[in-house]
Amino acid sequence: MGRHQRAETSGLISFILCLMVAAVSMTLYMDNAPAIWLVTRRVFIVGSAAVAICGVLSFIVGYSRRSRSLSGGNGWWVPIRRVFEIIALSVVYAATIFLSIYAILAIMNDMMGVRIFSGYIPWVCGIFAGIAGYITFVQADLMDAKTIASLLPLFVMAGVSTAGLTTDDPYWWHNNFSQLGDRTTFAARMFNSTLILAGVCIIIISYFAISELRATHRMRLAWSASHRPAPKVDDLPQASGEVHHFRLRTTLLSVLLVCSGIAFIGIGSFRYSPHPILHNVFARGLPGLMCILLIGLPWLAPQLSKAMYVISDLAIALCAAAGVIWLEGANTLTNVEALAGLMFLGWFIVFSRQIAAIEADRVQAQLVFIQSASGHVDGDDPVMVESRLSADR
Repeated sequence: MGRHQRAETSGLISFILCLMVAAVSMTLYMDNAPAIWLVTRRVFIVGSAAVAICGVLSFIVGYSRRSRSLSGGNGWWVPIRRVFEIIALSVVYAATIFLSIYAILAIMNDMMGVRIFSGYIPWVCGIFAGIAGYITFVQADLMDAKTIASLLPLFVMAGVSTAGLTTDDPYWWHNNFSQLGDRTTFAARMFNSTLILAGVCIIIISYFAISELRATHRMRLAWSASHRPAPKVDDLPQASGEVHHFRLRTTLLSVLLVCSGIAFIGIGSFRYSPHPILHNVFARGLPGLMCILLIGLPWLAPQLSKAMYVISDLAIALCAAAGVIWLEGANTLTNVEALAGLMFLGWFIVFSRQIAAIEADRVQAQLVFIQSASGHVDGDDPVMVESRLSADR
């Protein structure tokens, strides 16, 4: 079997194991937990946590087995970096799975009713755990920035939607989004936790994006230094040569992306009522960071396509127009904040997909370069060589 077929087969095995483990665990929990822990929301929390744990363990196994850098043969720093990547990605998957499953369980409970649905919870959680185990194992074997970024809006929408559906203030949207988290209720904690985890995920994904830009730049410099022509690969922008002030550009890009993530963390960490100044610093600083990042993108990341720059400018213009309409009294601040948040998340997904495309082109170019230099790659299957080039970035 080839790499992809082995990944799918292992994913099916993970599906069965995760399904059985989660179903048995939830059955034991429902039968032996004290009455206070059988309250609906607590059951959903435990069930979502069980699914998240199964999914994360499946991801760790799948991601670790494809990496050759944990052996220590490349020095002490490479295994440490790989362990950090595993932990960071596990946080992303755990947050995504937990919030998504909690939202789904809440919706199913509202549809079926507590008495009927409670009897199905162990096997529902088992099925979701199997699906999570299958998806995370396969994605771990085929991991790239595009896959990671696609998880971000999923759990953000799940967390915000769950908070909006469970809040005891039905008129929160008349003011602004901060009002949804400006309480001590479960819904407010869910909303604030979602923002904090979103900020953490943005920082983690930014790390992978910047790492890929640096890896691609090092490859181009190596080709230029060897005085050998770079391989001709379609759609590989700037296949050779140096980007002027590259270190300064990537440093500023990483600082802006990290600060955007910190702004999300700050908004969720400091509620408006007890901390109005700190809350406003992060909430009002985020649009400024977004403007600088999107407007300065052509200089910060010249490796991206021109369409990306156009989309960034259109996002700024659309948010500005929504802000003007709000100032005229024809719109609510909640709608403006929702639009800006969706625009930023959408832009971040497109940005990450651009980085993933650059990574795919780099791996292809390296493979072509090695094959053209030696005529073959030590008898290896090109697909396997491509896999190793991508895994050992």
